[in-house]
Amino acid sequence: MTDVEVERRGSAVWIRLNRPERRNAYDAPMAHAIADALEDAAAARSVVITGSGGSFCAGGALTGLAQPTMENMRGLYRASLRLLDAVRQCPRPVIAAVGGAAAGGGNELVVACDLAVAARSATFGQTGPRVGSSPVMGATNVLATQIGEKRAKEMAMLCRRYSAEQALGLGLVNEVVDDDALEARVAEVCAEIEALSPRYLEITKVSSNVWWNAARDSFSTGLGMLVQAVGSPDMVEGATAFLEKRRPRFPDPA
Repeated sequence: MTDVEVERRGSAVWIRLNRPERRNAYDAPMAHAIADALEDAAAARSVVITGSGGSFCAGGALTGLAQPTMENMRGLYRASLRLLDAVRQCPRPVIAAVGGAAAGGGNELVVACDLAVAARSATFGQTGPRVGSSPVMGATNVLATQIGEKRAKEMAMLCRRYSAEQALGLGLVNEVVDDDALEARVAEVCAEIEALSPRYLEITKVSSNVWWNAARDSFSTGLGMLVQAVGSPDMVEGATAFLEKRRPRFPDPA
């Protein structure tokens, strides 16, 4: 199985996350493969990120977090940061075509994309404090510029799930379409982009990154704090509870 499938469709490059058995959650090699595909897509007019098997992306894979090591976690965190940076540094508009769940880092991937079209089946939300982590690469900072601070804190702290229509109302996605119309509608958006100047779209995108760039240092700071928490009781309990499909029992604060 290829973790990441890359296809040229006319003027657009489609990047498909292809680990449906884990809802397209990525490990470090898969995150690097997605980043490589984004960096290789500069000659296209637009880029689409989507998922296979009825999911968009469940973020970073949690299978190793019940017995984490500093080395492995640093690798996953750095790969995650490279992936999101690659979305923002890609000179072409990057569109999230969201079907099924966009959870945790998958929701932050939607935050990073320039545009997002959701199928009606799509759901959105963060998982950090529920699974012994924190969404420091988008949801605790940039998300507030997209949906407002109180709503962003609600999403990041309370780990609620939001429907596609709710995400549209919040401003997290641009539009919602029927599931069977998702790829066709995104292809129409790509055709719309094809009629525009690549040079001036790139200038527009670089200029629009002002809030992302302002928050960028906080990503590294947040990841540093996450690394220091590797192996903590909260991390181990959160990941173990997730894998065992039960409610976590976090220790009381010291």
